[in-house]
Amino acid sequence: MMYKIDNQITITEFIFPFGKLDPNNRWVKIAELIPWQRYEERYATRFPSHTGNPAIRFRMAFGTLIIKQRTGFSDEETLQSIRENPYMQFLIGLHEFTQEEPFSQSSITNFRKYISQEMINEINRELFAAEKGKNKNNDDNDGPANIPPDDSAPPTFGADVPPANKGTMLMDATCAPADIAYPTDVNLLNEAREKLEGIIDSLYPHTGAMVKPRTYRRKARKQYTAFIKQRQPRKKTIRKAIGAQLRFVTRNLKHVDVQLQTASPEKLTHRQREWLATIRLLYKQQRLMYQSKTHSVPNRIVSIGQPHVRPIVRNKVRSTTEFGAKVSVHMVDGYAFMDRLGWEAYNEEALLIPTIEAYKEQHGCYPVAVMADRIYRNRDNLAFCKKRDIRLSGPRLGRPPKVADASIRKQAHRDAAARNAIEGKFGEGKTRYGLDRVMARLQNTSETVIAMVFLCMNIGRRLRTFLFLLSTLLKLACLLVDNRVCRQRFVVCQVVG
Repeated sequence: MMYKIDNQITITEFIFPFGKLDPNNRWVKIAELIPWQRYEERYATRFPSHTGNPAIRFRMAFGTLIIKQRTGFSDEETLQSIRENPYMQFLIGLHEFTQEEPFSQSSITNFRKYISQEMINEINRELFAAEKGKNKNNDDNDGPANIPPDDSAPPTFGADVPPANKGTMLMDATCAPADIAYPTDVNLLNEAREKLEGIIDSLYPHTGAMVKPRTYRRKARKQYTAFIKQRQPRKKTIRKAIGAQLRFVTRNLKHVDVQLQTASPEKLTHRQREWLATIRLLYKQQRLMYQSKTHSVPNRIVSIGQPHVRPIVRNKVRSTTEFGAKVSVHMVDGYAFMDRLGWEAYNEEALLIPTIEAYKEQHGCYPVAVMADRIYRNRDNLAFCKKRDIRLSGPRLGRPPKVADASIRKQAHRDAAARNAIEGKFGEGKTRYGLDRVMARLQNTSETVIAMVFLCMNIGRRLRTFLFLLSTLLKLACLLVDNRVCRQRFVVCQVVG
């Protein structure tokens, strides 16, 4: 499709029939944070064709995702809010207020497909770099000018002297659960059996057979409902129910294989073909666990509709196992950044050294301290941090000392208190931005939603910082005005007296 880059406008140029808009509105401030033109050019390369209707611009697509993630609305409600709110329409790049839908509801799903998590993470890092650069310039301007250098300080020779460590970095990992039902073997096999019955019904008219294959669906449903009505079934009862559903699935798979010999797979819908491939792999896993009497298998499928979801063992109080993506995050000055997103369980201790090196590349120096969980304290990580004069929080390896040092105990307490910030950031993402239940269905769209959560949290922090500075300036202005009024009154009193 042809892609057309439009000229950007300011808030004063936005046409609103009911008056001028507030330039300090939150959606206007968000629009000022993002370098739209730079990413418009990169986004346009995805649509090289010069025929057909123009593709939707990056600002409209990305602005819509920001609105959806910050408000927590569904796709339909997000589109309705954009129709009703002029500030949202300015954020997505419209030039004047309109009550017509700028795009269809289904386009929001395409937005999540076109904008990858790598692009979102890049925008996230760029926003943080711009904020730190602005603060650095402010710090440089705040200092007194024309201060002569200290002759007593020892001379330095540039590259021979490494920069001093600065800052503190927090690291941790969490799970972003997907929107799936709690997976049990019986429920998964029953769902597979029902979907196979639908596939058999779809293929039957195209096989030329006189009689539809026998599936015993009523008998299978009756056995399944009798099992799920039991509150606490025994192990033998569970195994018996799994075996029964396995046999029904085996029969249905054989019928499907026979039908596919005469009927084309194109007679099935795209979703049914994906289900069939997933069910075949699920059947192999369930049969292997049933025969070996185990409950674990590599790359275990826990959802037929979302086969990319995997169980993640977290050993939390509420649930020992969660089903979704595992996300490793580091946090600097209240801003959170994704280090790795994986659907398979992995050990996050291997990410410590690459994350510290990325910190140095971005800030020009190593951090003073890294606040991380005990799992990060292996010998390689400790040796790396010790060589670079980085303090890694947590107890030392080996047996604890018989007599605990009071200073070490206080330092550990301060480190634990500081590490609560990243736990609070996870709580903010899960309670406010939907990280506790990712509603997207596809793997790439789910990754986009998870990346948008951390971007929106950082945008929220930038907005809070702006509002704090604005309120501080207003208070200072009020104090100056009050002092000036008081001085004028004092002068008047002296003259009158």
